[in-house]
Amino acid sequence: MTTEVRKLDKAHYSQWYDNLTLAFGGLHEAEEERALWDELVEFDRAFAAWDGAELIGTASGFAFRMTVPGGAPVPANGVTMVSVADTHRRQGVLTAMMRRQLDEVRALGEPLSVLTASEAPIYGRFGYEAATRMVRARIDAHRVRVAAPEGTERVRVRRAGLLESLPACEAVYAALVPGRPGLFARQPGWERLGVLDPEADRAGFSALRVVLAERDGEVVGFTRFQVKPVWDTAGTPHGEVRVRNLEALDPAAYAALLRHVLSLDLMETVELSRTPVDAPWQALVSDVRRCRPTLREELYVRLVDVGAALAARTYQVPVDVVVEVRDDFCPWNEGRWRLRGGPEGAQCVRTEDAADLALSVRELGGAYLGGTSLTEFAAAGRVRELRAGALGPVSLAFGSQVAPFLAHGF
Repeated sequence: MTTEVRKLDKAHYSQWYDNLTLAFGGLHEAEEERALWDELVEFDRAFAAWDGAELIGTASGFAFRMTVPGGAPVPANGVTMVSVADTHRRQGVLTAMMRRQLDEVRALGEPLSVLTASEAPIYGRFGYEAATRMVRARIDAHRVRVAAPEGTERVRVRRAGLLESLPACEAVYAALVPGRPGLFARQPGWERLGVLDPEADRAGFSALRVVLAERDGEVVGFTRFQVKPVWDTAGTPHGEVRVRNLEALDPAAYAALLRHVLSLDLMETVELSRTPVDAPWQALVSDVRRCRPTLREELYVRLVDVGAALAARTYQVPVDVVVEVRDDFCPWNEGRWRLRGGPEGAQCVRTEDAADLALSVRELGGAYLGGTSLTEFAAAGRVRELRAGALGPVSLAFGSQVAPFLAHGF
């Protein structure tokens, strides 16, 4: 087999997309969902792998701008729509596509590449590492109460139309973006992802509803959720609420929205489907055990240009360290780098000085947004301290006061 990876020709797009859905089980996709992805796909970042005249692989990317520690938006290629035909697995097709993609991202001068993985082990060999985590919760609404921070009584919650409320919800999201690493500045069209609600995907739940939180006439938060009425044979209600978004600009607005979804009539269980690991609901509820939280990784980060990426973020405390980096897939990153920085900014350049720490590009990706510490990687034997005492201060510098978070998939 001879694999050739080429830019996607628009004439082959329908075939390319059909191959993608087939690789993910061939599940039917609602018309409105397919239409949205058709609109969002970036053809200048899309590739197809061919075996002669047979299309055997797909891969694409999105031009994101992602918040990093310090609040700056940094260009990041969002890897997406990756698939290999089942007839051509383990024949180097994925490697060829990732090679082409990372080479082009480097040529574009973008320092980061990010992705979500359908299966966790796939992308480590290409230098990606999990950098954000999220918490899902299933809350017993009958037994859990929500505290009321000061000012909650001044927050008004009201229902709103899904599309009518979209500009106000997007304004709340945009205000939150600079304050949390991992969030993407929303590009045109992406706002529709949050209100995508195909009837075929509801699984017995209602259409998506929106409730806004307002103070003095200004929208300061929102939640989007669905409800599913459930009754047992005795006629007792055991309904479920599935919360897609719960975002607010201050503690009082957040608490008011959380109280609302936990107090809906006839509902017994409230599922928060995606929240940061430091989400305030954990400190507001009366019994976190009855919320049954579960943790999983989300966004994977890869430093395409180590020097540019490390210089693009800030650091919690002053840092001056030489790191020896191993990068088997992108050898231009190999070698020693001196990082000097602090809360005001940083620079990172090549050096011949003796290294203080040794690690691979994967550990740098995992620690980049401040969600996983270098000391955690060191405890697993993945970071080596070459100068006694170097690890602790550097790990502290790489941290973030706010947990990184991926607000939506791509």
